[in-house]
Amino acid sequence: MENKEHPAHLISVIRDFQKNEITEYEIYLNLAKTEKVESNKKVFEQIALEEETHYQFWKSYTNEEVKPNRFKVFYYTWLARILGITFGIKLMEKGEEQAQKNYSVVLMHIPETQNIIESEHAHEKKLIDMLKEERLKYVGSIVLGLNDALVELTGALAGLSFGFQNTKLIAFAGLITGVAAGFSMAAAEFLSQKHEGGSQPFKSAIYTGVAYFITVGFLILPYLFFSQYLLCLFITLAIAIVIILFFNYYISVARDMPFKERFIEMAVISLGVSAVTFGVSVFIKSYFGLLM
Repeated sequence: MENKEHPAHLISVIRDFQKNEITEYEIYLNLAKTEKVESNKKVFEQIALEEETHYQFWKSYTNEEVKPNRFKVFYYTWLARILGITFGIKLMEKGEEQAQKNYSVVLMHIPETQNIIESEHAHEKKLIDMLKEERLKYVGSIVLGLNDALVELTGALAGLSFGFQNTKLIAFAGLITGVAAGFSMAAAEFLSQKHEGGSQPFKSAIYTGVAYFITVGFLILPYLFFSQYLLCLFITLAIAIVIILFFNYYISVARDMPFKERFIEMAVISLGVSAVTFGVSVFIKSYFGLLM
């Protein structure tokens, strides 16, 4: 390709593109080296090859080697390994959307940029959608366990908080309630999946139960460390909001689903049930004179 002189500011933008491409090349190469699913490994290798091709394209204009952003390579590689490859990769691609807006500036000077744009926006997305990840396959079961734990246990803890007003007793009662409900939810998911012809009903039940128990653990945690029951309830509700926020953000990125509507819906339901249960406990205690 014949290289032409371009303004310094344009070369600077191109150099940024070049750095992004070599950074993503390193990330996909790292994931390919550790990926055990053969189909996913091939996807990573193919995308890495495309990123390297893009890097060489931009290099023909800067005429210099550019080193990858080592922090990004480390961050996104481990993020993908910890929170899932689909989430890590799609979050990385979303982070590059702002940088890709500069393509329009370069496009006026280098028409071949259009090929890079099409590759970034279409082909790579198609490849990423081909990734197979077990945790996303069972996301429905995870949602079931997490959502039920949030609704049921925040409501139960709100009622128990005013009813007992003893954090250790509340934690004990909440834990018993949570464990019993967790096994019940897992069993219900197993029977539901088996009845509907699910391919892995036992595994679906495991995901539901684990999601339920982990949520229960986080919600009860404040009652194990503090003695003021209202403070514990406030912290528990705050934890519930954080769990809802994180989980819905995770799903919105990994599954390309709307975030705001789902977050508001889950938050309103969980807090609404807690408020109603708290009110019922106040009524029962005052009317019957319980636990005075």
